Amino acid sequence: MVRRLAGILSLCLLAAGCSSSGGSGEPARPAEKEPPAVATFTNPVFTDNFPDPGAILVDGTWYAYGTNNAAANVPVLTSPDLVTWTGAGDVLPEVGKWAEAGNTWAPEVIAADGGYLLYYTARSRATNRQCIGVARATEPQGPFVDDADEPLICQADEGGSIDASPYADESGALWLHWKNDGNALGRPTHLYGSRLSKDGRTLEGKTVRLLTNDAAWEDHVIEAPQLVRHDGKLFLFYSANAFDKDVYAVGYAECDSPLGPCRKASENPILRTSPAAAGPGHSFLVTTPAGETWLLYHAWPPEAIGSVVPGRQLWLDRVDWIDGRPVVQGPTTDPQPVPR
Repeated sequence: MVRRLAGILSLCLLAAGCSSSGGSGEPARPAEKEPPAVATFTNPVFTDNFPDPGAILVDGTWYAYGTNNAAANVPVLTSPDLVTWTGAGDVLPEVGKWAEAGNTWAPEVIAADGGYLLYYTARSRATNRQCIGVARATEPQGPFVDDADEPLICQADEGGSIDASPYADESGALWLHWKNDGNALGRPTHLYGSRLSKDGRTLEGKTVRLLTNDAAWEDHVIEAPQLVRHDGKLFLFYSANAFDKDVYAVGYAECDSPLGPCRKASENPILRTSPAAAGPGHSFLVTTPAGETWLLYHAWPPEAIGSVVPGRQLWLDRVDWIDGRPVVQGPTTDPQPVPR
């Protein structure tokens, strides 16, 4: 009889048809599962010197390109998630024949011309000013080659040309935005725009001044443009003031087209110095596959402004769109969820 009751109890438990307390007839409740842990990160996401980041996502890998260092004309980092970055060498082993190595600034890459185009700033041999060139590669990791005899843009009479940023509109047409280096001559600085040829190698049509450093917080410099489309509207992000001081910051303008007109936001700047990050700027806005908006930018450690080591470190913070306007949640040092 004891063996028979034990057998019935075993079958009952296997079938989950009766209570383990015996007699109530209610099925046993499964144990509640713990919610999956959310992966988090803290800033900065790359602690070595990596100024002026520009980024692109290709086949699940993020590539970030930065201003030159002692070992590379255009250093590149790779990441699967915008958080964990690994150095991947120099994507521009040789600058164009028109340029001198050693001052290769603010590179950005776009998929175009059957491969990838790298827009970069370098010192012109002919003018001794910073000018803009374009190089091509079949892969985002390079090597990129600039085979032109002359730079793409060189406004020597306006101090030079720097900080080129390409943009592809919804039709696939290419545009370029940049800054004249007027502060090198003690003159005003402007953000310019022009349409690019289909292959992205030459300017087409008129060149238009879009913005000038005329706001108090911008002081003598406006630079680092990036045109972004969000919900059908165009936003021109930019940085301003002295890059090697804690007054450097980020603002934006709304534009009617890639060639303007553009109107600066009344709430500028939208990213500024915090106790943990000094002079945040030269930002680059990215959209993840899940549709999240994040901002890559560089910033100095407050105790090491203007340093070579550690220099300008790479930061990442979320951008929320509130009433159709970008709001940067940063500089942030608290743990936050990894981008999706």
